[in-house]
Amino acid sequence: MTDQIHNLDIDTAAAEWIAAKEAEREAVERRRALEDHMLSLLGVPDTLDGTATTETDGGHKIKVVGRIGRKVDGDLAQEIAAEHGLEGYLAKLFRWKPDLDLAVWKATDPEVTTPFLKAITSKPGRPSFTIEQE
Repeated sequence: MTDQIHNLDIDTAAAEWIAAKEAEREAVERRRALEDHMLSLLGVPDTLDGTATTETDGGHKIKVVGRIGRKVDGDLAQEIAAEHGLEGYLAKLFRWKPDLDLAVWKATDPEVTTPFLKAITSKPGRPSFTIEQE
């Protein structure tokens, strides 16, 4: 397949990319509709937080893993810990994950940011494409 792709000109590659993206979108939409239908048939609640496994009469083993997203207000958690003398539990109960505020970073004097460079790992991600046919 790779050899076939390498022989395409840019317009043919772009047109095939558009077709592949549409097929991918349709496949994801169908898969999700089937998953929703199976959840309904199996009676799996939206609130599943763990694993539910079912074996069907037709020989299928269906494993559904549900997760509940949880967000923590770090400032509020620290205030609560201070109020109740529970500061020692913060590091045990919560993971503190620093994030880089790139806009602030870029606007800050390099004299301040340069020492922090060794604490940051940068790795390029896969480029994203948007192609439209005119």
